[in-house]
Amino acid sequence: MKRVALKIQYNGADYSGWQRQKNTITVQQALEEAITILSSKSVKTFAAGRTDAGVHAAGQVVHFESDFVIPESRWADALNGKLPLNIRILESTFVPREWHACYSAIYRHYRYVINNSKIPNIFISNWSWHRYQKVLDEISMQSALQGITGKHDFFAFQKSGSNRSSSITEVIKVNLMRKGDLIFFDIKATGFLYGMVRAIVGQLVLVGEKKITPEIFIERWKNKKKDEVLESAPAKGLCFVNAKYSNNIFQKVNNKDLFPKFLISGSS
Repeated sequence: MKRVALKIQYNGADYSGWQRQKNTITVQQALEEAITILSSKSVKTFAAGRTDAGVHAAGQVVHFESDFVIPESRWADALNGKLPLNIRILESTFVPREWHACYSAIYRHYRYVINNSKIPNIFISNWSWHRYQKVLDEISMQSALQGITGKHDFFAFQKSGSNRSSSITEVIKVNLMRKGDLIFFDIKATGFLYGMVRAIVGQLVLVGEKKITPEIFIERWKNKKKDEVLESAPAKGLCFVNAKYSNNIFQKVNNKDLFPKFLISGSS
């Protein structure tokens, strides 16, 4: 048996998230079905992060075990021939049996894109939240993020229905910047609560629109005022960018090239 690791991209618009569910299509199901068709044996896959319905991935990391005789680099092309076009394998490699896509990850990186232009743009509509009612004050939004890095209880930003035993997690780094009409929010953390990033972005937009102050944003999460966190950003603006490991197991794909260039460049 070989443990195979994959770097995978997918457009989450047509899927009910990563994890298998009854009576709906998920990315995990589509991938496992493709592996089964290729190897004639059923497998179970494990991902670095369980993206929710409608959330995209630029560099999701997955592993599984198989005794199918095929070179490690050929798994990517072979699976791409069996997968829907909205799921692509960027690279495949063999990893040690003790390596795990989820548990070996140091942190995960998510990015949220807001299109703050008054005019809609169909070319980025499936990858961003068109929030155009007011010009967002990114300086105030940046100010609201002070103190959010480190290990904290983010209960206020956890969506109902989570099965986690604790709402404490560690945020490694956050960054919010504007490029033209586009606002990018990047967050790296050891783990994410159910709906956490979208809840944070929803509250940040309220700050940017002057509906709440940065101080209120901070008070809400520090004092676990979940009942006051009512707004959440839509899924389509969120993307799982990458997972970080102690060793770079993928040698062909440059992590800086994972996210669509036309979004990074912004607009004027």
